[in-house]
Amino acid sequence: MRLHVNLSLAFLGLAVCLPAATLKYHIAGDDPGAWPEILSSIGITPASAGPANLFVVRHVVAGSVPQWMQRIEQGGTVVLEGESELAAALGVTPSDKRVTVRSIVDERAPKLPIVWESPLEIPVFNVPKDASVLAAERWDHAPVMVALRRGPGAVLWIAASPGKEGYERFPYLLQALHDLGMKPPFQSQRLWAFFDGAYRSRVDLDSFADRWRKAGIGALHVAGWHYYEQNAESDAYLRRLIEACHRKAILVYVWLELPHVSEKFWDAHPEWREKTAILQDAQLDWRKLMNLNNPDCSAAVSQGIQRLVGRFDWDGINLAELYFESLEGAANPARFTPMNKDVRDEFLALNNWDPIELFQSAKPPGKSDDARLRTFLDYRADLARRQQEQWIGQIESIRASKPDLDFVLTHVDDRFDTRMHDLIGADAARVLPLLDHHDFTFLIEDPATIWNLGPQRYPQIASRYQPLTTHSKRLAIDINIVERYQDVYPTKQQTGTELFQLVHVAAQSFSRVALYFENSILTPDLPLLASAAASVDKADQNGSRLVIQSHYGVGVPWQGPALVNGRLWPAHSETMLWLPAGTNIVEPVPPASVLKDAPLRLVDFNGDLRSADAVTDGLHFTYESGARALALLNAAPGKVEIDGAAVNPKLIESGSSFVLTLPRGQHVVRITL
Repeated sequence: MRLHVNLSLAFLGLAVCLPAATLKYHIAGDDPGAWPEILSSIGITPASAGPANLFVVRHVVAGSVPQWMQRIEQGGTVVLEGESELAAALGVTPSDKRVTVRSIVDERAPKLPIVWESPLEIPVFNVPKDASVLAAERWDHAPVMVALRRGPGAVLWIAASPGKEGYERFPYLLQALHDLGMKPPFQSQRLWAFFDGAYRSRVDLDSFADRWRKAGIGALHVAGWHYYEQNAESDAYLRRLIEACHRKAILVYVWLELPHVSEKFWDAHPEWREKTAILQDAQLDWRKLMNLNNPDCSAAVSQGIQRLVGRFDWDGINLAELYFESLEGAANPARFTPMNKDVRDEFLALNNWDPIELFQSAKPPGKSDDARLRTFLDYRADLARRQQEQWIGQIESIRASKPDLDFVLTHVDDRFDTRMHDLIGADAARVLPLLDHHDFTFLIEDPATIWNLGPQRYPQIASRYQPLTTHSKRLAIDINIVERYQDVYPTKQQTGTELFQLVHVAAQSFSRVALYFENSILTPDLPLLASAAASVDKADQNGSRLVIQSHYGVGVPWQGPALVNGRLWPAHSETMLWLPAGTNIVEPVPPASVLKDAPLRLVDFNGDLRSADAVTDGLHFTYESGARALALLNAAPGKVEIDGAAVNPKLIESGSSFVLTLPRGQHVVRITL
């Protein structure tokens, strides 16, 4: 009886669902499995007893096959698991042959190893000739994920359940549903991404900037060490990159990795190189570490960074990972820093013994409960904090002459994995009080030691930082999208549903999510990444009326003019409506209304939109932004006023649109044609 009622409501709801968006889903059966986590990772919410346009049929009730076939033929999208009467009616039937599935190949990434942690024996299924086999068992090629189209409707069949977490077996479930017509209801463009130009030296920058923006990226943090010294060719490339990003309303930050400065700086100054505990130069992995405790070295680096910031049109500065090596701590003297002469002399003056003695005794240190080692590890953490405060001051002095620069401090998490204090000298509790006196975002980096854990670690990380500062809105999270050294399944690198769950849960826990790094995000993930980043607290639809509540603002797929809270809304592109934070009521403009679309529109905006109003000769809006705000307009502005004063801001042509550069902070803007 429950199934019949829900199906009837779904039929009634089909006509009023938003065009091009799958807002609600329904799961047939008492056990939803991991489907709520899978679908919510891109913003699709349960329909309860209301309208739905996506159905997961985990259990087919006897006699319900005709209803489901009718539902599909009328345009519904249905997901099926394994063997069932409905699957058989669609032509997916088990044969007598069986196969043990340990690894699969997905057509979206055929070279990507997808390995199941727990092999599963299943029948080899026969599928209709018109079916599209999206994934198959690696060696026998037995189909394990199949797409079917029946009239305007579609079916996605998988050979087994997706697993307890939702991503153990089929990473690209959501991509398959997207290809069948499932369109996520929301988007965000607040993501940050780290960028290393060494991996993108020969690409079409305009094309890539367009791709990044569509993926929800609002800022690139560009590896600054490649541009520390002037070079005509690399400088020209960076300027083109910044210009391409600005044309797409993407901000560009210089990403610093002190005490790594640059390759040339390392080669030119062997006298300033950091030392490990075996007194060798500290060239560790790709980073070549310099001794910032040396006054001459520090002064030279400071001057170089000032030149680097001054040469380019940056929107912000990211001071990242300013602490010490290594993740093995004192147990590995060959990687343990700092052991330069300046540090040793300072420590000797304070404690009457040289810390190098720890590593030259008969029994090298390896336990944090050693009293002398404990003294040095605590000194080391304090030293890291002093260096961070010193360089925050350096950045602040640069911002005095460039007040629109944003500032980010990237700091590895040591609250969830408390070993980071002793391993690398990280201590967030010592650094966070600096937010009381300095304006910056504290970007918490996932340590490598927990990359194998699931998305629910992000609410836990957030809860451990809340007591440390009253500036919780300035806390952000950095997700490392990399090949993990742990044994992880089904893929070494986060992709598909696992990536979307990570991003979505993180976006609900922090005001900003950063991804390391742009080049490691796999191509199949880009179309759904902006939806995973959207954080919506509540979404209800009643006919053509949509009520959305969000913390940070959100984009809603939309075509044509709209009313927001009863007023003609000027912040939209041809396909997306941009809403501010809070509760907003969205409705289409009635066909008989005398209202037309806004004459001047915010097609895209890189800032936190607070309000917007269409007026007969232009638009008004208010915003807040930690960096310069980039407003993409559909037409060239005539007159611009900021906080009541006429200004002549920088204007960038972007095809048929125009990008207006606005100051950081909170402002009221009036633009007339």
